[in-house]
Amino acid sequence: MTDPHSLYTFSPEAWASVQGTEPVMMHLLEGYVDAGGVTRTLAEQILEHCEHTPLVEFDTDQLHDYRARRPTMTFDTSRWIDVTMPELTLHKVTDAAGHDFLLLAGPEPDAQWTRAVDAILEVARGLGVSMLVTASGVPMGVPHTRPLLVTTHGTRSDLTGENPILIDRVSVPGSFSALLEIRAGERGMAARGFVAHVPHYLAQGTFTPAALRVASMISDAVGIALPLSDLEDTSTATLQALGKELSGDSDLAQLITGLEASYDELQAKGNSVPSVDEIGQAVERFLAEHDENRGEA
Repeated sequence: MTDPHSLYTFSPEAWASVQGTEPVMMHLLEGYVDAGGVTRTLAEQILEHCEHTPLVEFDTDQLHDYRARRPTMTFDTSRWIDVTMPELTLHKVTDAAGHDFLLLAGPEPDAQWTRAVDAILEVARGLGVSMLVTASGVPMGVPHTRPLLVTTHGTRSDLTGENPILIDRVSVPGSFSALLEIRAGERGMAARGFVAHVPHYLAQGTFTPAALRVASMISDAVGIALPLSDLEDTSTATLQALGKELSGDSDLAQLITGLEASYDELQAKGNSVPSVDEIGQAVERFLAEHDENRGEA
């Protein structure tokens, strides 16, 4: 196999500034199940509100399928004037408290997953990364009117909390971030993730309350001061808008009432165990709808 080092280039100055600090590395990659836009929203918030510097740049020409996920181009009157090319970049980020962490953001690789994972873990080792962290959303049959649930996962039992929904075993289409966590664990590296349970009827859009909940949990768990103020404001506005919509849509109100009853019943029992078929079908349905929307774009 070709040397994974050939997949990336890095800034020596930025690299030297990180070594010895044992930073946390967040990986928030677009392309897989991202119900409610949790992964995308967190990456956007961090890059918009935190100081950051490119540290490592990966070769997207080797990793990206341009015909499956075409770059956006701008045509003006009689000529093409701009293009937004995909970039997979590891950033050095400074949080609100002045502490540095790393953020890997961009499109999930379409190809060479094994080499790309090796390359990222090689970088993580070289920089002395203390932990890898990721976040996402998954569509679930839960109402937005109840406390948002989050499932945690990790390479060690002490990195996971008491999950609100117990899943014994389920097989679903895989993600690059999940493979990265698996391989990190095999190499004795700490890695953890947070999965927000997004109401299935809101999964295709942006459900900011889910991103806010996950961001708060990450901040508490690993000591990163993630930017939350915009997420808080948007979450409040989102829930208010949903409340107005609910009052004027009898079909939606009926759906929510049923979900609330199921939620309350299951919480009263202490936990709930969705069937393997329910989980697999929810993920596969979301991916199919996501692919259809991407094709239409």
